[in-house]
Amino acid sequence: MKNHGTHQLIKTKVYFIDTGKENIHMMMNKRLIAMLGESKKYIAGNVIFQWLGMLANILMMYSITGFLGTLLPDSGRGGDFYQNIKRLVLVVVFCILARFLCTLLSNRMSFLSAKTVKKTLRQKIYEKLLALGSSHQKYVASSEVVQIAVEGVDQLETYFGAYLPQFFYAMLAPLTLFIVLCFVNVPAAILLLVCVPMIPMAIVFVQKWAKKLLSKYWGQYTALGDTFLEDLQGLTTLKIYQADGYKSEKMDEEAEKFRKITMKVLTMQLNSITIMDIVAYGGAALGMIVGILQYRTGHIDLTGTLFIILLSADFFIPMRQLGSFFHVAMNGMAASDKIFALLDVKKEETGEIADEVPQTNDLCMQDLSFSYDESRQILVHINLSVKSGQFVALVGVSGCGKSTIASLFMGRNTADQGQITLGGLPLAAIPEDVRMQKITYVSHDAYLFKGSVRDNLLMAKEDATEGEMWKVLEQTKLADFLRQEEGLDTKLLEKASNLSGGQRQRLALARALLHDSPIYIFDEATSNIDVESENDIMEQIIALAKTKTVLLISHRLANVVGADQIYVLEKGQIVEVGQHESLLQEQKTYASLWQAQQELENYGKSEKGGAQA
Repeated sequence: MKNHGTHQLIKTKVYFIDTGKENIHMMMNKRLIAMLGESKKYIAGNVIFQWLGMLANILMMYSITGFLGTLLPDSGRGGDFYQNIKRLVLVVVFCILARFLCTLLSNRMSFLSAKTVKKTLRQKIYEKLLALGSSHQKYVASSEVVQIAVEGVDQLETYFGAYLPQFFYAMLAPLTLFIVLCFVNVPAAILLLVCVPMIPMAIVFVQKWAKKLLSKYWGQYTALGDTFLEDLQGLTTLKIYQADGYKSEKMDEEAEKFRKITMKVLTMQLNSITIMDIVAYGGAALGMIVGILQYRTGHIDLTGTLFIILLSADFFIPMRQLGSFFHVAMNGMAASDKIFALLDVKKEETGEIADEVPQTNDLCMQDLSFSYDESRQILVHINLSVKSGQFVALVGVSGCGKSTIASLFMGRNTADQGQITLGGLPLAAIPEDVRMQKITYVSHDAYLFKGSVRDNLLMAKEDATEGEMWKVLEQTKLADFLRQEEGLDTKLLEKASNLSGGQRQRLALARALLHDSPIYIFDEATSNIDVESENDIMEQIIALAKTKTVLLISHRLANVVGADQIYVLEKGQIVEVGQHESLLQEQKTYASLWQAQQELENYGKSEKGGAQA
């Protein structure tokens, strides 16, 4: 019987290995484990403490069955009853304390493993975003990054803190119990061990289905997050145009899709848990039955039978718990796919990195064309030059490509054709940190961080003195306001929402001035603010242009009158180049735009005068 059982055991194990090799490989992501190698020692510690706790439990069961054996009249192991029970109590108390301590230490190892995983993964995600630089949004949506870095990492925290330790413990525990029970009864031990792989076989059975389902779950989860974030950011606009009802319906549709996929996931989890429970309880019951049959045939005494009965469930509990963690692990694997998709993003090839640093501050575009997609060309054969120390302006109607040129100069987008150079070197060959030291970009919606005015200014120059900070605040005429508040420690809410539009733009300009780079690009930096703030900001830009290289993009032509060179864009092409006076004389696009704006401003002044009269 022993030989037959051993043969059957080998066949079962071979079948399990052959059929589940691929699936186990999927659940044991080598790349993920290698990336988070520091957590291996905590996983090993977790397994060891669980195993020691199991040994304490075996010792306790052995002591209890041994004591019960002494109560049988024909056992021949009577002895002093009170001495036996005293010995039993001591052993039981010791085992309980040992198991308690092992559980605490195991949980501690789980915590340390999870902590390491969270820290490492979020650091790698952040480093990847830094590596992608200002162009990261071209590769991945901000909402998806947030979901991956928060929810995705949390799922992998459970994978490393619970699933992986349980995986190895579930392999070790049945083998340990098998060795122990072989000294009691070999057939019962073999049967129990043979039944154990039935639980992972059940896991393998649902794994491919679960992987596809969880992939859809994460896709819908991301879509729901994107919709929610977009609606939240545009809530004011939705209220203005009373479109919140329409967007609410769209949000409900996305939420309903997410609810349905969530219910499918929960149903899958419930069904798989039911299958695993049937296998676990059925296997334990079979082990007990074999133990009882061995007792009836005289191959084992009652003490041994009780020992088998008490430990039968322990064969399946570790694997059953592994099955419970399986769904979390699958979710973690789905999350890891998204994390690796982000980490594997490669920036577009930019050629060789230049060894030298640009010696001049010339910005040039040569025969440049660009499109966001194949359906529409945004820029067509652009030739543009901003010489060191020049004040150059870009003008044109909305949508003509002005801001796109700014984004190309900042390296946020890559040209389809042509070349961009800085100081005679290809822009793409210049490291991003060098570009950012050379160029300061200020837009109409420059981001201000939650914190203090001091925190936002120190981003531009971390070793700036208070005198330097107050100087740029004086230049932008923001100092008097801040002195009435808390000075440099004035608190800013998210996106500086507690400041007016003009104050926010003044602070953004102050930060840019403190950065003190040789090149400045102002992309509609005076739009959507009051006239007084616009005039103050333009005064500083014009003053800056006397010592720095300045590229000004403006919808208001009055701001570019003093520019050394004005480029006029129309439908993605440069249609005119020159200074203000010469462009007016040509009576083309620039002159038409100037005349239209002058008429509009004069009309506004007349209306204001009429109202005052």
